[in-house]
This record gives sequence, C-alpha cells and structure tokens, in this order.
Amino acid sequence: MKHVVALAAVFSLAACDACISPALAAGPRAPAPATASALFTPHAVKSYGSVTVNGRKIAYEAVAGTIIVHPKGWDDAATPSSGKHALGMPDGPPVASVFYVAYFKRGVPAHNRPITFLYNGGPGSSTVWLHMGAFGPMRVVTNNDTHTPAAPYGLVKNHYSLLDATDLVFIDAPGTGYSRIEGKNAAKAFYGVDPDGHAFASFITQFLSRYKRWNSPKYLLGESYGTPRSAVLIKDLTLDRNVDFNGVILLSQILNFSLNDDAPGSDPGIELPYELALPSMAATAWYHHALPSNPPNLRPFLKQVEHFAMGKYADALAQGASLPSAERERIAEQMHQYIGLPVSYLLKARLQVSGPEFEHELLNSEDMTTGRLDSRFVGPSFDPLSRTAYYDPQSAAISSAYVSAFNAYASKYLHYTTNLRYLPEIGLHWNFMHRPPGAGMKLPIATNVMPDLAAAMKYDPLLKVMLNGGYFDLATPFCEGLYEMHHLQIPTSLQSNISYHYYKSGHMIYVNIHALKQLHANIAAFIRKTDNVSGG
Repeated sequence: MKHVVALAAVFSLAACDACISPALAAGPRAPAPATASALFTPHAVKSYGSVTVNGRKIAYEAVAGTIIVHPKGWDDAATPSSGKHALGMPDGPPVASVFYVAYFKRGVPAHNRPITFLYNGGPGSSTVWLHMGAFGPMRVVTNNDTHTPAAPYGLVKNHYSLLDATDLVFIDAPGTGYSRIEGKNAAKAFYGVDPDGHAFASFITQFLSRYKRWNSPKYLLGESYGTPRSAVLIKDLTLDRNVDFNGVILLSQILNFSLNDDAPGSDPGIELPYELALPSMAATAWYHHALPSNPPNLRPFLKQVEHFAMGKYADALAQGASLPSAERERIAEQMHQYIGLPVSYLLKARLQVSGPEFEHELLNSEDMTTGRLDSRFVGPSFDPLSRTAYYDPQSAAISSAYVSAFNAYASKYLHYTTNLRYLPEIGLHWNFMHRPPGAGMKLPIATNVMPDLAAAMKYDPLLKVMLNGGYFDLATPFCEGLYEMHHLQIPTSLQSNISYHYYKSGHMIYVNIHALKQLHANIAAFIRKTDNVSGG
C-alpha cells in the first residue's frame, strides 16, 4: 500500500458512543455513472455530517465525485464527439476520470478557509489510507501493532480529523480507487513522474475553479510516493501555473531514490542507503527488545546511532576492501550492539544490510519477519531460509480493514454508488524518468526530485515545508528525509522554512493512535501558523 516500489537496476523502482450514527449523512442517493460514455463526464454527490475535534463540533458538507483530467498537450478541438476515436473510448485520446472526496466546513466563508489536497503514493495507490486512517471525519479502527481481526470492523468518528484547521480533498490517483483511465496509450500518458505531476496539477487547478477556492490558503499533503509527487507538483503549480501554496506537508519522505534501502546492492559503490537506514533498524531492534542491552529511552539511543552511522560506519564503508580486518570486526561488533544482528552475519554481509534482509533476519531465530512499512508489526516467516522478507506483516495486518471500511462508508454515508470496483492499489509500469528544473531532457538516473522542491522554495521564498517521519519506518527511513532536506540546493536562510517532526510509529504514522494525536496537533498548528488568516 502506498509504499515506494523497490526499483530494479537503475531504480525503475470502539465504544458505542463513538460509532457512526445512520443520521450522520443525509442527501439524495445518486448513482455514479459507470458506462463508458458517462464515466468520463464529471459528476458529484453531496452528503452532510458532523465530527467533534478538540471538543468542538464541526458540521461539514461532503462531496464525492470526479474531475476529468487530460495529459499535457491535449487538444479538445481535435477530438471527435462520437465513434471509436471519441473521448473515453479505447482508441480515443488518453483521459482520466479522477475520483475525489472533499469535505467543506459549513457556515464559514470559503475565501479565507484553508484547503488541503491529500494523496497517498505507491505509485499505484489510492488515498484510502490517509482518508480512512488519518484525517477524514471518520476512521477505521485497527490494532496498534498486531494483525487486526476480520470483519466486522469498527468505523468511528475521527476526533483527530484535520477539519478543525482546513477543508480536505482526498484524491485517488488516475487508475486507482474509483479513478479510471482510458484511451490510446493512456498508461504512458499518466503513469510516470512527470505526467503524474501534470495530472494532479490539472486536477487541483480545476478544483479551485469549480469550488471557487482560488483565494483560499492552500496546502499539499502527500505520503510516501506522495512526497516526490508533492515536489514535482509544487514546482509545477508555483513556477508554471503561478499558483503559490502556503505549505507542503510531507509524510514518510523519499525525494531521491538513490537513497532507498530496498535494494542498494543493485547500485554498488553507493553507501548512503545503508548509513541512513541504520537508525531505523536500531529503533526496530529496540522496540522488539532484540539488542544485547536495551537502552531505556529511544531518542537518546538513536542520536548515538545516527552519530555512528554518519561517522565511523560511513568511514568504514567508504574504505571498502581496504578496511583493516580488525577495524571491520570492531564496526561489526558496534553494529551488533545497535541493530542486534549477529557479528558473524554482519561480517558475512560485509557490513551492508538492506532493509528486506534486516526485516527477515532480526527475529529469524523465532521464525518471524518484521514489517517494512511499520517494523513494530511481525508475522510468521514464509521461508526462514530465505535471504530477504517475502511479505510485509504490517500491510497484511490492516489492509482488509481499510478497504472494507471505505467500501461500506462510500455507499452508506457518502451515498456514492457505482458498479466500479474500488481499487486500493494497482500494478503498473511506472516511468521513473524525470526532467528536473533546468535540465534539457529527462535524466537516465534514479529519480531525484530534490531540485523541484528547491526550485519552488526559491521561486516562492515564503513557502513553508513540514516533514513528518516514523522511527519504525523501513520503507522510507526517517534519517533519509532529514538528509535530503539538509542537502536541498537552497540558500541557508531558507532552511528555516522547513520544520521536522518524528513519531514512535512507522510509515503510516497514524496507525498508532497516540502518534495520530500528535500528528494532528502538529499539522493543525503548522496550518494555523502559515495560513495568513489565523494571525500566526
């Protein structure tokens, strides 16, 4: 789910009173079009509800619908109105019907009410996770770090919804959720770093016009692959479309794919992925009491590991085969103290352990595998003799709950009925080639959108950026995001525009209810400080 894909070679990478009342949503039940001719016509269905956040009741209007998006260079005048080459037909021009659910606080003027556009990543993931787990007015109840039992699942009012601070627009990427694409070469037209950014920019600008929100304070909130999407998107919006945003909120960041620790062995000589992942491995071993002597407090311990990872460990890896054997053994022993793996294993691995190897090996003596997205989760190893993890216990633990809850919620409370199947994730061939600002062509290197975010911050020096990470995230280790931000090509003065927040949770920070509470408070404070309305 919404995870960053490991790329081959060059990284082608409840209490009763909390339950929902049937009276929560009201409005006429209207079926969503599902025929080929109607699917690519925009439509919307309204409903109404309320949620209490921080002791205050918020009445809202919900709109579930679609907006039609075209790839860059589309010419509407050249499109036949009927026949096999018409819009929405297999031989017609590529087109996307993008599904969204928007929540507007009732009784407040729209022109100075903040609005936030939210999306997950994958690429190939819908936004069911942020919608039903984090910031929508209702959320599904799952276990904190163990497998959630099968249905019936708890669907409760979300007292940590961001509706207290901002209106919300949850967007399902083209082809995911209830979004669909059609037309000749449609996958090529939408499934890639740059065309994806264009599609989202087109959606957002259309939305601003349709709902008269051009003068509202505006925010982007992306998770996982949604963070590189945000970098491309904010550059497109700011530089190319003259739409300044108040802030960009990043959850579980990866902007430079050469730093990813899923398969660093495919790019030998690049050592940073091992160094940046080490603190997250240490946090995982600490959580599972798998260290020779478990430190009592996590954060001071991680500071030690970070210092070691970017110091002696980085120096040892830089020496490669020339590292003296005695020093190699000393480094392996220190790694054993920090991440729990046996010294013999670390020496055999040449001090280089990838994320999937660590997930499989840490608890392998118990025939257990740790999670990738959230390493607090564990599950039975499929093959104890394997080298790497076969699956992600965290995904296995919660996915059914999210998908089931949204399907029930969409029809019963949003009144959105359709013959389409809701697709939480899709398999796709993603074009990771990217043309950063200033480049004359798409570059044949691992995707790196740090220049895009940097360009937007320089073009709009008032843009604020908020980074949120989980200590137990082995998909996008928290030190990776920190490293990327410290290496943006921006003036030192603009570094103060970036704020950092870390949580005792994983990739999906909000799965831990205590972390969700902190996450809500931090993001709400960020919006109020930057919306140019609240007086922050």
